[in-house]
Amino acid sequence: MRMTSLTAAILTLSLAAYPVASAIARAAAAAPAQGTSPRGPLPPPGIPRNTTAEQQEAPQQQEPPQAPETIQVQTTVVNVFATVRDKHNGIVGDLTKDDFKIYEDGAEQKVAYFTKEVDLPLSLAILMDTSGSMQEILLAEQDAASRFVHEVMHKKDEALVMSFDTDVNLLADFTEDPGVLARAIRRTTINAAGPVITPGTVPMSGGGTNLYDAVYLACHDELASEAGRKAIVLLTDAEDTGSKLTESDAIEAAQRADSVIHILLISDPRATEGYGPGVASRMTQDTGGRVINVRNEKALEKAFDLVTEELRSQYVLGYSSTNTKRDGTFRKIKVEVNRPEVKVLARRGYYAPGG
Repeated sequence: MRMTSLTAAILTLSLAAYPVASAIARAAAAAPAQGTSPRGPLPPPGIPRNTTAEQQEAPQQQEPPQAPETIQVQTTVVNVFATVRDKHNGIVGDLTKDDFKIYEDGAEQKVAYFTKEVDLPLSLAILMDTSGSMQEILLAEQDAASRFVHEVMHKKDEALVMSFDTDVNLLADFTEDPGVLARAIRRTTINAAGPVITPGTVPMSGGGTNLYDAVYLACHDELASEAGRKAIVLLTDAEDTGSKLTESDAIEAAQRADSVIHILLISDPRATEGYGPGVASRMTQDTGGRVINVRNEKALEKAFDLVTEELRSQYVLGYSSTNTKRDGTFRKIKVEVNRPEVKVLARRGYYAPGG
């Protein structure tokens, strides 16, 4: 099955943040009684002003009390998933809320929510590079990825499978069935896209590797509408030679969808800084993921094990941003841990909701 409607998706970038509306009630001042004048109450219609006081007395109708005025105050709740490793690259799993500090654009935020639960539902996108450069390792990728989905998937988790070369193909949409995912992984084929048959797929001429298009589609069209933890596992040499979108477009889509990118980098030592390792480093660092270098089949198996550990060893931190502006701007996040010689893996920012 082919991914549809990239052209429309390029024109629109969705927001990924969590607005929460809170109401503060304020009592309105009582309105003055109707039918008064500087010289006292006016008589009802039809009674002359010079009548006696007894004649002027009549029940006065009061207006019903006005509804209290409500001021709507909206704030942004931000969730940050963090993995902490020690100097030996081991998982640090005994931290408490007090060990963490979070800063947004340099201003410290109060951590309101904290948990170490490892079984929070996960929405996962597995993206496999099927361009010609993957010919020698594709079979090993299929074996390792098939085993990975059976190991990483827990109850209530869901995942999809996409491949990309001269086109982007959705091989399995979100499902909780590891068997369906494994069969989709087995169907990946080198440069299988060929001529564009399904309207809406990415048209290409002369070949190419549509890495950025694939990441954008996975985030914008699939993960953006999902809730909870979201991640992309990307098997590639991280060299894009055919996308209509840019590296920045792909990273922004991931940030707006609140998705972490982990890259299993099929390394090419001849790659320049602008491609391969450089691209992989930027995509993972800006979204809170990591790069794992893969040079052989044995390393590929271990890489999937590390990703599994990463996904199941996260701290969940939540805070209400002190910046209440709904301006759609990118806000930088920094997470610090009160423990020496540790490394924190967390996203570097998010896009605020618009007005």
